[in-house]
Amino acid sequence: MGYKSKIALLAAVSVLLVIVFMTIQSGGNWDYILPRRAKKILAIILTGGAIAFSTVVFQTITNNKILTPSIIGLDSLYMLIQTFIVYLFGSTTLVMMDKNVHFLLSVGMMVLFAGLLYKMLFKREGRGIYFLLLVGIIFGTFFSNIASFMQMLIDPNEFLVLQNKMFASFNNVNTDLLVISIVVAACAVAYFLRYAKYLDVLALGKDHAVNLGLPYDAVVKRLLLVVSVLVAISTALVGPITFLGLLVVNITYPLMRTYRHSVLIPSSILISIVTLIGGQLIVERVFTFSTTLAVIINFIGGIYFIYLVLKENRSWS
Repeated sequence: MGYKSKIALLAAVSVLLVIVFMTIQSGGNWDYILPRRAKKILAIILTGGAIAFSTVVFQTITNNKILTPSIIGLDSLYMLIQTFIVYLFGSTTLVMMDKNVHFLLSVGMMVLFAGLLYKMLFKREGRGIYFLLLVGIIFGTFFSNIASFMQMLIDPNEFLVLQNKMFASFNNVNTDLLVISIVVAACAVAYFLRYAKYLDVLALGKDHAVNLGLPYDAVVKRLLLVVSVLVAISTALVGPITFLGLLVVNITYPLMRTYRHSVLIPSSILISIVTLIGGQLIVERVFTFSTTLAVIINFIGGIYFIYLVLKENRSWS
């Protein structure tokens, strides 16, 4: 089966799952059910697409298939921001804060942090992408530890409010945030299109890319900015989903068996959408909301990550 046939099949499965999700157990209450489910579907498509898109680009830049953008600490920074708000101003402020302000604050802080990291990376010669990853891991651990310390100090009742921010949820997506997220993501993708042609060359590695005349530092810096914006949007919109990108992208590689990003990116986006919609159906219809989709994905993704690490270890030994 060729690339086009596989992509068409994935698109058909995605459409089928969307139809099932929109119509299952509706009871004929279309005026109430369709708008609510449509909002949830849009959030799933945007989140799944942003995470898959950013992960493919990030793994191409780092030339490593077991890394995800969360390694640079954006998820930890997001939780630190939420914890800091509750710690200083109380959970009421977090609940009553204007959703647009909260969204822009979270996205702005995450993108600002990523921008500072990239400036540190490209400020001097000889600092490669792995220097960025090392600094990102250190900051991510630091943010996570500070957030955990604050969480132990706050009132348990306020912690319950904060706990809702720790796991991704598609059940109460704010429509206004959805509109802003789509606009910002569209702008990021439009900016990315100028540099999409360089991805296949970047996949060869830095040395080969430079020898082929690619302006490596400039291109990588701009692609990393796009990755940061997309990850920040998906995290601020629904919460952190650590292993989704790792899971869907590493399914895409053996399924498509190509280096062409014009195939890998849409394929990974469709697989991500299928995974999220199918997972949300299981959460709602099988587990009856007794767990969250993020817990299931992180559990499966964590196991798969261990498998990939062991597989890579065997290949080197």
